[in-house]
Amino acid sequence: MARTRVAVVGVGALGAHHSRVYAELPEAELVSVVDIDQERLPPLSERYQCEAFPRYEDILDTVDAISLAVPTRHHASIGVEFLKRGVHVLVEKPIAPSVEDATALIQAQEESGAILQVGHSERFNPAFLAIREHITQPRFFEAHRLGVFVPRSLDVDVVLDLMIHDLDLILHLVDSPICEIRAVGIPVITPKTDIANARLEFENGCVANVTASRVSREKIRKLRFFQPHDYVSVDFQEQEVEMVSLRQEQHPPRIAEFNPEISSEEPLKLELQAFLASINNEKPLSPHPVVCSGREGKRALELALEIKKTIERKQKV
Repeated sequence: MARTRVAVVGVGALGAHHSRVYAELPEAELVSVVDIDQERLPPLSERYQCEAFPRYEDILDTVDAISLAVPTRHHASIGVEFLKRGVHVLVEKPIAPSVEDATALIQAQEESGAILQVGHSERFNPAFLAIREHITQPRFFEAHRLGVFVPRSLDVDVVLDLMIHDLDLILHLVDSPICEIRAVGIPVITPKTDIANARLEFENGCVANVTASRVSREKIRKLRFFQPHDYVSVDFQEQEVEMVSLRQEQHPPRIAEFNPEISSEEPLKLELQAFLASINNEKPLSPHPVVCSGREGKRALELALEIKKTIERKQKV
């Protein structure tokens, strides 16, 4: 098996996990870790027997692919440099802080032909994968993504930090344009919005009510939705699914519960495996085409930014 030479650029809390998973995958060779905070490098370099560099410029021509887990404001400036050289890039969500930066990444990817994947890892959550093939025409979503405050990802607000996960999933499942956005949010601990709620209405009549908070007392990651004859609840945190359906083919019709088999795989592992499979032109390792392209990442970003604008207008009133 040809091993893809990979590096992780930005080895904070999330980048360290990327490094761990790459080191465990037989199809990858973790050759280097990069971070401007040089105190982070020695433990990872020693543990995974790879090189360590303080500057991403030092590895531009030495790897086949990278995971980019630096602060969002640096995604485009660094990602474009690698893509221009034909290096495949998995960039953590959100794809960028602005539509212009996202467009620059996509343009560099299209010109080079390299792979650009956006790290919306909930697409790879085993609970979501277990129910994906049973999703038909969702008509109403209720999403709650709540977390305790941690001093990371504070360069973006809660919409770009947490809510964007659910926005990506909803856009992935609803094949219709959005016709109305209502949103409210407030800063609590940071100068940026820390808790937010958005109500989205699609042209096909689907409605999504999405709440995100990074100042809660417990961690909740749930997406509930209704579709004709079905109620589905996906718990991303506990990796559990509940589906209740009306069985009309039976006489008389009856209510039945469906509990799909859920694997115990780590979402990040499935995400990185799919990234590597795409690089090698192999069939994705997950049973569904869940890789998030640059254009899909940009679409989620555009919606998140519209929600931010709506919130900011209300905060000025």
